[in-house]
Amino acid sequence: MVRSTFITLLAILIACCHIAISEADAQQARNHQGTITVSFDPTQPANTFSPYRALGAGVDGHERGEIDRIYQPANLRAMRSAGFKPLSYRLRTELGVEAWHWNPKGKWSDPQHQQGYWTSDSNSAQPISTCYGYHLPRQGSTTDQANNDGYSRLDDGDLTTFWKSNPYLDQHYTGEENAKHPQWVLIDLGTPQLVNAIKIAWARPFATEYFVEYGVGKLAGPEAAYLRGERAEMWRAFPKGTVHHANGSNATIQLSDSPVAIRFVRVTMTSSSGSPPPGSRDVRDGLGYAIRELYLGTVDDAGNFKDLIRHASNHDRQTVIYVSSTDPWHRAVDKDSRTEQPGLDRVFSSGLTNGLPMLTAVPLLYDVPENAVALIRYLQARLYPVERVEMGEEPEGQHISPEDYATLYLQWADAIHKVAPKLQLGGPCFAALDPIPQPNLNEQSSRSWMKRFLDYLASHNRTADFNFFSFEWYPFDEACDPTAPQLAAAPQMLATAVHEMELSGVSRQIPWLMTEYGYSAFAAQAEVDIAGALLNAEVVGQFLTLGGEAAYFYGYEPNELISELPCTWGNNMLFLRDELGRVQSPLATYHAARLLTQEWAQATDLPHRVYPAASDIQNQQGQSLVTAYAVHRPDGLWALMLINKDPQQAWSVQVQFRNSKTQVVTPWQGPTTLFQYSSAQYVWRANQSHGHPVRNLRPTQKAFADGSGVSFLLPPYSLSVVRGHGPNQ
Repeated sequence: MVRSTFITLLAILIACCHIAISEADAQQARNHQGTITVSFDPTQPANTFSPYRALGAGVDGHERGEIDRIYQPANLRAMRSAGFKPLSYRLRTELGVEAWHWNPKGKWSDPQHQQGYWTSDSNSAQPISTCYGYHLPRQGSTTDQANNDGYSRLDDGDLTTFWKSNPYLDQHYTGEENAKHPQWVLIDLGTPQLVNAIKIAWARPFATEYFVEYGVGKLAGPEAAYLRGERAEMWRAFPKGTVHHANGSNATIQLSDSPVAIRFVRVTMTSSSGSPPPGSRDVRDGLGYAIRELYLGTVDDAGNFKDLIRHASNHDRQTVIYVSSTDPWHRAVDKDSRTEQPGLDRVFSSGLTNGLPMLTAVPLLYDVPENAVALIRYLQARLYPVERVEMGEEPEGQHISPEDYATLYLQWADAIHKVAPKLQLGGPCFAALDPIPQPNLNEQSSRSWMKRFLDYLASHNRTADFNFFSFEWYPFDEACDPTAPQLAAAPQMLATAVHEMELSGVSRQIPWLMTEYGYSAFAAQAEVDIAGALLNAEVVGQFLTLGGEAAYFYGYEPNELISELPCTWGNNMLFLRDELGRVQSPLATYHAARLLTQEWAQATDLPHRVYPAASDIQNQQGQSLVTAYAVHRPDGLWALMLINKDPQQAWSVQVQFRNSKTQVVTPWQGPTTLFQYSSAQYVWRANQSHGHPVRNLRPTQKAFADGSGVSFLLPPYSLSVVRGHGPNQ
């Protein structure tokens, strides 16, 4: 197309779409040009997907009273209008170190005292609308990943309470020696301090063999909790800290003659007494290890002990402790009324599943297999469609070893498959994947964790029980950093993370699911601004191009702005809500989702073929400033998603298709439509909890009579979809 015609079209585009761009800016864009090349082999697409299976969202637990406010008809209509089809059920109770009473009706293992191990009823006369988690009074870790309102019983200053490890990790259930599933407690003093002695107030069952080590090397904060022995050079035995034998009485152990300046101390238990408390009738009470209180510090020649641990029944005041597992035993009085999960009946009747099978989570880390089985029976009795079950949530983020997770996984799999033999089971629902290469498998990483999990399954001839791989993707922990460098780096981060999982041994013959995604695991302005919309669209386009089967957006429900970092307010969400929980306004993420589900993909349950697309527009670091994701739709049209991640510069691009077999290059054929979203449609005003969009328009649409030779103008920080006829398939 000649230059004068292009200028005329550009003027029409500006007028029709209300894009505030000057002639000088337009001229600058014409001076910044690039090419998008779609490489395709009609016989070998990079991936094939159905939007009804691949473009999903998730629902989760919320604070008290929010479930009723969220599940209002108007809110549900707004949520469904985003175009997401499959639904994933997230399990907040698992992150909060809680047992899940998914049905408020059920039975205790000790019904007389309303305590013990809980199994929800697999029947219910009334639909379940809301359900709750229950705190675990034998909790060992100081913190959790939900409301973080619990505390460790190992340093709460109360000798009537105790931590206890998970009985399902005992040889009684695993069929393996306890030494193959060692349990540990790890003390973090915060800063290096002088230590030469430890006191342990044992409960029942106690460790008959254990050893004490201290951390060395470059340990930093919670990272130490991941050091479970795979990196021997990071831990060193005290001179007198080799294997010890306990008889159940309180023990003071001098670890060295001279105090050592250390920050981290770990007690690892390898053999259990198997002795339950007096009067116990449940075999699980005598399995594992139990400790009432820990004391760490120095002892002088006179036997005087100076304790460095802060003891308090409050996680903010006590010394930080991590544990390998926690006993799911609890009581009726431990109900957490602050956090609630949506009831299964409420979710299925809401219309959010769109009649499709829901990816369902079962509790695993802090629960019992009977409760998971009852949940499956309940879904079967109600004829709710479920094909896949995710086993627990974020196990590696809660410091469980891959071998321990694997043995729980197999116990739960055995129980579930007795009632639903065809149900597909998977996980581990990684909290995070490594976005940089991990060349050393001895390093603590998601790659090494996954390899060890897979190795455990293989060594037990149970690889067939692992039917899909799932993970979460929140690439940016530094939520206060500038967004432009992060957006530019994002594609390589995801590509590296996927490659690391391939190297770990995860098969590409099973489905890969991204069961949550968003800009950051922390609240950030980027999540409610244009940057979050661009990131979300890119994540889905790239993951599908890399062979992923489905991606589930996290933040489906209307929500509010929160602050988790002093620099920013935000949330992963599609809609801002008002005080009554009603949708107040859609956000940039909503409009981006609509472009993804309605314009890039065709709203149908038919196969779409994905082909790789590349841009020659890069920054000085060699990262693509404009990225592209191409799909050939079942209606015969090609759709190209274009993301301009340059925050200042508009780019003018032309599109070409290259047959990778014949090397023939062809342009668009015939009419073409351009859908576009940028700051011309959306502007966010930050104002702490009162932040809101001051410009909030829908994406624009522009038709071209003939797309061949057209240069498409991509505004700064913009998401565009170009759709039309390309080469025939």
